[in-house]
Amino acid sequence: MGRRLGQHFLHKDSVLHRIAEAACPDTEPLVIEIGAGTGALTRHLRSRAGRVVAIEADPILIGRLSEKFARTANLELVRGDVLETDLSQWGPAVFAGNLPYYITSPILRKVLDLGPLLRRAVFLVQREVALRLVAIPGTRDYGFLTVLARLSSEPEYLFTVPPAAFRPPPKIDSAVVRFTPLAVADRWGIDDPSSFLEFVGQCFRQKRKTIRNNLAGLFGKTLLDGTPEASQRAEQLSVGELAALYRRLRAQG
Repeated sequence: MGRRLGQHFLHKDSVLHRIAEAACPDTEPLVIEIGAGTGALTRHLRSRAGRVVAIEADPILIGRLSEKFARTANLELVRGDVLETDLSQWGPAVFAGNLPYYITSPILRKVLDLGPLLRRAVFLVQREVALRLVAIPGTRDYGFLTVLARLSSEPEYLFTVPPAAFRPPPKIDSAVVRFTPLAVADRWGIDDPSSFLEFVGQCFRQKRKTIRNNLAGLFGKTLLDGTPEASQRAEQLSVGELAALYRRLRAQG
């Protein structure tokens, strides 16, 4: 079942300890684990948190987790799809988990959209995704996912995890990334994150084309011709510069 859902279960204890320590450097009141799997990380999180809410979509795994942690007082198991779960219902929390590769981006967006309810997030993802999350402007890895991460957080590449740490082992390396939320006042002056991300997605629609070409269907030629940044590719602009361009075009368009 796990492989069908895109999961490779992390079993190396030293790596599990490092993830839990990154998520909870000090004791945390609440940790929400996304994709509890076999409960390997759950066990480490429980020892560092007052309470753990573990979300798992697989009914077979939920059954096994219920048996494994039957006498555990500080753990709540939730069977459900994280993308259909109201993550705000538990209040402010730290998030942690091994994210399935095929829904990494929507999970990240859902978690980062929590705003002040997000205390910190530590996720295990494919290494290539991790490199995109922490990329800098002008590099090959810099793109929409980078902007998504940096819009409301400071992403940090912590360490690489080799295939041998998993069962079954994947064919590629993974990596752990920590997301530290930005204060509201520091969020690039964007009052409508969804609208901004739609704009960014259009800017990166064809990465080798200029912003002018990618935005031609949304803004008038005259306006774009009068905007110096439009002659560049989106990957050349920082998040702050993209935010400034978005505000200017919306104000003049």
